Amino acid sequence: MHVFAAATPADLMAAREQMALSLGWHIILACFGVGMPALTVFAEWRGLRTGNEDYVRLAHQWARAMGVLFAVGAVSGTILSFEMGLLWPGLMATYGQVIGLPFALEGFAFFIEAIFLGIYLYAWGRLSPRRHVLTGLPVCVAGVASAVFVVAANAWMNQPRGFDLVNGAVTRVRPWRALFNPAMPWQVVHMVLAAFMVTGFGIASVYAAGMLRGRRDRYHRIGLLLPFVVAAVVTPAQIVVGDTLARFLATRQPAKLAAIEGLNHTGSHRPISVGGLYLGGRIRYALRIPDGLSLLVGYRPGAVVQGLDRVPPADRPPINPVHLSFQAMVAIGFGLLALSAWLALSWWRRRDLPRSRWFLWFCAVAGIASVVALEAGWVTTEVGRQPWIVWHHQRTADAVNPAPGLWAGLVAVLVVYTVLTVAIAYVLNRLRSRPVGAPQEGWAEEYQP
Repeated sequence: MHVFAAATPADLMAAREQMALSLGWHIILACFGVGMPALTVFAEWRGLRTGNEDYVRLAHQWARAMGVLFAVGAVSGTILSFEMGLLWPGLMATYGQVIGLPFALEGFAFFIEAIFLGIYLYAWGRLSPRRHVLTGLPVCVAGVASAVFVVAANAWMNQPRGFDLVNGAVTRVRPWRALFNPAMPWQVVHMVLAAFMVTGFGIASVYAAGMLRGRRDRYHRIGLLLPFVVAAVVTPAQIVVGDTLARFLATRQPAKLAAIEGLNHTGSHRPISVGGLYLGGRIRYALRIPDGLSLLVGYRPGAVVQGLDRVPPADRPPINPVHLSFQAMVAIGFGLLALSAWLALSWWRRRDLPRSRWFLWFCAVAGIASVVALEAGWVTTEVGRQPWIVWHHQRTADAVNPAPGLWAGLVAVLVVYTVLTVAIAYVLNRLRSRPVGAPQEGWAEEYQP
């Protein structure tokens, strides 16, 4: 195992803040890279299938935005790849050979996505409608594949497998076993569903805002309904997956679950705490559901749940950030579920959107809310693993670059992402103000269902 000199606490914090900023910024674009191609291709196919030109206009408009987001996402993804080596040389030097496979596969998926996205964007009006739709399918598959491989690497950090340690040295590396670690299936599904929620609610919020300004035409109505329905269908599945992940943590990462709930003492009949703060060694000001945590983990009140008393103080995650992030994620998730149920009820009764302007207001906010839930979920996952960068194998403090001056890198990255954020907002606003016109006459003649 490679041993590095210890970094100062200030530099360790700078490295962690820089990584958090980069990952938290990039993950939003990554979500649109997963969900937006599927929504765009489906909208185009639906327009060709039904002859409704508004679907094709939406697909064309979304494709332009998708190209912008992909280009900027490529920049932020490149920054992240450099940061893995620059900020965490202890991790890469020791375990790079173990987790290199998912990063290599992600590289292949990225190039496939980039190639076919270029074809898809350039081929508007140059290929037949059928062939043009087909060029978008590899973009959809490669976007999801990229997320799968990157999340698999992160899952390995939570459940490391595929190597042996002999006298501190990594031996007998089995990269495929590392890739398919126990945390990988659930984390991957959770992330992919989150991507479709962020994309669906995010796009729908734009058209909800337009409808609030009086644009009630069919174009805006479809622009709201199509992505919103996709996100609404995914939301209950996401809650079920989250419930399963909680049980996974109870056996695989009990310290993280204890931090999520602020649970000090191991025992049965453990309650679930809703809200509250961890103060003075316990959760205060919370609504407690009796036996809730034991029922969640073991389906019976007598199920034993491990508390923080089984974890050495030096190995405990920071409790309040983990607890509050998890609470925010769950609260927003159930709020989005309620909003989805509101639309479903209205559609079942009248085959129409709810007539209340409050529904449109909530839809307009849902995009931002879904992003907040996404970020809160990643804080729960990443901070909940601390102080380990590789669970029970390598501490974060042992993996960081010991070189001084890491705060300068944090400031530089902050400036870069500020500029990128302003640029994205400006370009997307320009695209919004210049919507794609109706297709030319005869646009669907070559398409034969």
